[in-house]
Amino acid sequence: MSAPLDSIEMKIPAKVEYVGVVRLTASGIAHRMGYTYEAIEDIKIAVSEACTNAVHHAYDESEEGEVMVTYGMYPDRLEVMVSDNGKKFNLDKIKEKRGPVNDIPLEEMTEGGLGLFLIETLMDEVKISGESGVNVIMTKFLHKDEVEPYVDRISASPSK
Repeated sequence: MSAPLDSIEMKIPAKVEYVGVVRLTASGIAHRMGYTYEAIEDIKIAVSEACTNAVHHAYDESEEGEVMVTYGMYPDRLEVMVSDNGKKFNLDKIKEKRGPVNDIPLEEMTEGGLGLFLIETLMDEVKISGESGVNVIMTKFLHKDEVEPYVDRISASPSK
């Protein structure tokens, strides 16, 4: 896999009040890369959910933990890795507890695993590992080349 064109790393205290800083940074980077408003909102929600999971579940209340966020900017995508050095977790167990979400009304979903469901729904690729702490790598592809060449053609075409 190729190296990113640019990379930004942030280390925040594992405290809820710093999740907004990570969210604003994700928004700024995605905007600079040319993502649509809708894609930027998806990225912000997914990154917030991953950070919130780390803040709430990685460390015991008595621990002073940290969350590392790395943004890798590529020509065709943004990769965001959220990592902690806290407790390991069993992804299969969480997914099993969550069960299939297609048949459950949103109001009846339990909190456990809902953040992961949102992340997986909003991002194009998600990889999670829990070997030492938890690493969540989220990828959003930049699809602007698929739409922009056709915008001028549609607006310039004569109407009948």
